[in-house]
Amino acid sequence: MTACHPADIRQTAAEAALAVSGVLALQPTLASRLARAASRATAGAAASRFASPLSGIRVVHDPDGSGWQVEVRCVLAEGHRAIDVARTVHDRTRASLTPLVTTHGTADTVTVTVTIIRITRTKPKVARRPLKSKK
Repeated sequence: MTACHPADIRQTAAEAALAVSGVLALQPTLASRLARAASRATAGAAASRFASPLSGIRVVHDPDGSGWQVEVRCVLAEGHRAIDVARTVHDRTRASLTPLVTTHGTADTVTVTVTIIRITRTKPKVARRPLKSKK
């Protein structure tokens, strides 16, 4: 029986979370941000301006080997109830990860924690008016 790989868990969790209505993005952890900054500082490193959505997912295997702890860090769109979106992200992420873990023949449990990092507007605060043409 093969163990599940953390990268597979991270990918599946990111896809599930980003599919939830109201989730705009996944926020990278501080460690991910520092690692990205360090990679840009090295000579010849070509890092993209934006972090991968996968950096908003933290996956840790329990020390006793009994399961996985998955943290999902979400940025929400304004106008959505944070508690409802967090519950939906939790439920969908857990539902998508359980079959992944069990297909590898292990009895690992999956614990999902959802953190709402920020709620932001999807539209600018002030709408732009069309410029009047001068005659």
